[in-house]
Parts: sequence; C-alpha cells; structure tokens
Amino acid sequence: KLNEMRKYPWQTDTSVGKRSWSYIEGEENKTPDQIVHDLVDIVSKNGNLLLNIGPRADGTITEEQKSVLLAIGKWLSVNGDAIYGTRCWIKSGEGNANGTAGSFSDNEATPYTCQDIRFTTKGTNLYAITLNWGKQVLVTSLNKETMGDAKILDVQLLGSDQKIVWEQTPE
Repeated sequence: KLNEMRKYPWQTDTSVGKRSWSYIEGEENKTPDQIVHDLVDIVSKNGNLLLNIGPRADGTITEEQKSVLLAIGKWLSVNGDAIYGTRCWIKSGEGNANGTAGSFSDNEATPYTCQDIRFTTKGTNLYAITLNWGKQVLVTSLNKETMGDAKILDVQLLGSDQKIVWEQTPE
C-alpha cells in the first residue's frame, strides 16, 4: 500500500484472510470496516484494490468470508458513487491518522476518527468520505488554496434524504 497519492493509477492487493491467500482451517479474517477503510484510502490515492478470498478445494468460501464480502457489498450499495469510476482529487485526504503503508502492512487496522477524511471526485462531484462516524465533521481542505473562488453548492449524505446543515467559511 502507498502512503501518498500517485499521478498514475496503481494497484494493490490484499486478502480477506489475515494468515493466508488460500483456504486454511481456522483463518482469522479482517473486518469489513478494515477492508472498506483500506479501499477508500487506496482509491483516494489513485489506486485500485484487488481483494482475494480463500476458497476451499470445492470452490466454496467460508460463511465468515461470505459475511465480510456481503458487508462490503452493503457499504458499496450506499457509497459506491464515491468509489466506482472516481478519480483522486488534488489531495487524497486530511486528518491525523494515516493508513498503513508498505509491503505486508495490511493486517493492521488503523483507528480512524470522523476527522480522517478521504477525497474522490467524479464529474463535478467531490466526495469527502469520513472513515468513522461523528456528529460534526469539519473539512479543512476545501479552502481558497484548493478551490480558488469556487463555491460549494450543496452537501449530501449518500444513502440519505436528510437535509445536511453546513456552511462554507471564508478560510
């Protein structure tokens, strides 16, 4: 995994299992949140994620790995617009927590807060994906340096019709 955004698309791979890329008895699996956080972090840096599962010899997968995949799919059914067909923005994100980087670093989950945000873009939409929940989020990267004189026209929460209370401050 990379710790910074790259100009050209790149790919990293990981496995649902923590100990093997194939089926092993008693495998310990990553949580859906851990894989989604990695996916969001990677996509925000112009990357792609190849996700491996470890099927048994007959091609079936364990209920545990199936559960992880279904949970990731559920998250993507709501938030997929911020992932599919997107590109990185002028910066990958903000916040104090950096995801793991380097070879064989993907088994460790990063403890994120709602102020750890990753950005993607598609067309005229800018997606700010928080890596944890919170009552209030302050996005500091949408400033004069990154946006010039552009104004934010609307803020929406994917998967919700609820009106979001927001303001764009001068700084």
